[in-house]
Amino acid sequence: MERWIEHYSSSQQILLVGEGDFSFSACLARAFGYASNMVATSLESQESLWEKHWSCAPHLNELGRRGCLVLHDVNVYGMDRHYILKWRQFDVIIFNFPHAGHYHGLRESDNELIQMHRQLLSAFFASARQMLLFGGQIHVTTRDDYPYNTWNVEELAAQAGLVLREKVWFEKSDYPGYHNKRGGGINSNKKFPLKECYTFKFVVKPYYVYW
Repeated sequence: MERWIEHYSSSQQILLVGEGDFSFSACLARAFGYASNMVATSLESQESLWEKHWSCAPHLNELGRRGCLVLHDVNVYGMDRHYILKWRQFDVIIFNFPHAGHYHGLRESDNELIQMHRQLLSAFFASARQMLLFGGQIHVTTRDDYPYNTWNVEELAAQAGLVLREKVWFEKSDYPGYHNKRGGGINSNKKFPLKECYTFKFVVKPYYVYW
């Protein structure tokens, strides 16, 4: 029996990118009752994950019990060429609250950090597009207030040949057990304020052949 949680279904092939402590993946797995349709990935190695996100233990155990493939050391820069992922395609690719990292002396409103975020998203869109099944979607959830709206997410997606299908309000409480994490190298396992958050749903831009 097909099961849903918000935009996500147990019948979809789902790739989750940049998972913090894997609590979002675990939430989907619980809702579906199994997770063999999911691949959950982290930029961190197994070792650094435990150092930065020590709250990951129950979530990884949950994913393992429910059959999710968990991959570490997955970088969005060229993830379509990853030795396992290059053989897979997905109905939905999810990147929740992408962030290029926290650095001493840099604020979110500093242009240098904004450009790093933009580069990260550009690389993600270019790579993720190659991994979509026909009719698939790429979901990016992010804050849409200043300075995060200066990333111009829709513009970056368009550069990769994607168009916005829908922009929907993101409510954390819709995903029981999910805890958003800062990531990066400073206070990695702490949460951050969720204000004006939306999920941007992108699809491949259609093209037309004129005879």
